Amino acid sequence: IASIMNRVRNLKNKYRNEDNITDELSCTKISADTTDNSGTVNQIMMTTNTPEDWLCFLLRLEKKGAPQMDVSLLNRLIVRYSQAVTALPAEKYSQDESYARILVRFAELKALQDPEEARDQFHLARLNCKKFAFVHVAFAQFELLQENEKKCKQILQKAMECSAVPLEVLETALQNFHLKKKQLLSDEEK
Repeated sequence: IASIMNRVRNLKNKYRNEDNITDELSCTKISADTTDNSGTVNQIMMTTNTPEDWLCFLLRLEKKGAPQMDVSLLNRLIVRYSQAVTALPAEKYSQDESYARILVRFAELKALQDPEEARDQFHLARLNCKKFAFVHVAFAQFELLQENEKKCKQILQKAMECSAVPLEVLETALQNFHLKKKQLLSDEEK
């Protein structure tokens, strides 16, 4: 692995030196490979490897269908989200909103396959990105859908205790919980 990582670093430096890259990748510069997207993944990993580039790529990949209905797409998405999580070190990106969104969406996709693995991913997201209210609300929503109302309420209360922002999102989610709504946040509130 160390040898591979060394090679990747060398290629990364060579690529930067040869092409004199000065601007970051944008969503429009990332190729739209319609097969397995390995070229795009390699490009992201070898150049900027930022949460923004990964999130842009993953959201574009999701637009190709409905993962709830298409098991093949769901499996591809889970593999790609897993790659993103692995490629992005938590200690470096825990304060990055795009990174938090990747962790949350990965957990939501896992929930379609395996609720226990999804719960682990939500714990990971909450542990690494506790300052973002949407991370806590997504986990609470998952627990509510699993009919764990007590756990849902605990998650929202702990989010308030750790001062996740924006506070209004947490207050709205808690209010909707008390009103026995099945959705903690409406699409407009999200």
